[in-house]
Amino acid sequence: MNTLQTLGFDNWFQDKLDLSKTDFNIVRVISVNKNSFVVSNGVKDIYAELTGKFLFNSDSALDLPTVGDFVSAQLFDDDTLAIIQDILPRKSLIKRKAAGKKIDYQLIAANIDIAIVMQALDSNFNIRRLERYLVIVNDNNITPIILLSKSDLISPEEVEEKKKQILGILPEVKIISFSNNNLSDIENIKSLFTPHKTYCLLGSSGVGKTTLLNNLIHQELYKTQPIREKDGRGKHTTTRRELIILENGAIIIDNPGMRELGVISNESGLSDTFTEIDELADRCKYRDCTHTVEAGCAVLEAVKMGEISAERHNNYIKIYKESLYNEMSYVEKRQKDKKFGKFFHSTMKDVKKMKGR
Repeated sequence: MNTLQTLGFDNWFQDKLDLSKTDFNIVRVISVNKNSFVVSNGVKDIYAELTGKFLFNSDSALDLPTVGDFVSAQLFDDDTLAIIQDILPRKSLIKRKAAGKKIDYQLIAANIDIAIVMQALDSNFNIRRLERYLVIVNDNNITPIILLSKSDLISPEEVEEKKKQILGILPEVKIISFSNNNLSDIENIKSLFTPHKTYCLLGSSGVGKTTLLNNLIHQELYKTQPIREKDGRGKHTTTRRELIILENGAIIIDNPGMRELGVISNESGLSDTFTEIDELADRCKYRDCTHTVEAGCAVLEAVKMGEISAERHNNYIKIYKESLYNEMSYVEKRQKDKKFGKFFHSTMKDVKKMKGR
């Protein structure tokens, strides 16, 4: 097995490889810090930067590398420096709206095979937040697995009740409850991971992701401070290496806990997460039904009859409106940026003409 295969480079990527760029090295991005990166060639980790041309031609965050991307790069100084030339086609991409008021994409991870969404069975447990994570995951047809941590804090009956709540909206999803203090639970979770497949670990701060990673790799690679009493969150005290390879060869991409989970342009994610609403929509009287006030709306009728909970319906509408607004704002922003770019280039041409007189 070659070193690239240990990083998850399979036939899918091989078939997409541009043979005209075979002079470059293929490496995988394992960490991102603004416009600098750490990449791996399967043998060593290498500091990396983008070419100026790459940066100049990037119109959006979507055009930039993220953790999990395979990129073509030139290696210098005995393979201690990499200059990234291009991003290879992506098998999948998990993204969200950038935090705050800025309307842009924030890339979470690329080339994910399975997304592990983690919630704690304490006050962190929230079906509505789980639906948001699933919209983002399902947008790229990535298989989700749900991990429910801190199972030692509630009774087995309460654990089963919370699992039923999830199965009520996702009948076929795989759910595993566990405690980071139980070795047999950790061994059970290890059995989830297949060699050379890439997994992305998602969840809020304080759900036990860092402790789980330390248990999986048998060392305290990441450190946490004690959980804060006021909000139940743990604080990280070290910079995190975001892509790690387990003993069996499985690849995990970790992410810091996300306080905001804005959705932007996730139509397929919505339909795959709220499948019953998507199916009922075909029976609505109007093709452009918004499922909010229209007469003859099959979705509203299902809510009235108790077939769909009001909370789930409200969350669907909230995420749909948010996504639509963010997508429209993003398109408007891109159009303004293009107009400014044309104006800038036109002005520079005029300046050059004046200088030539």
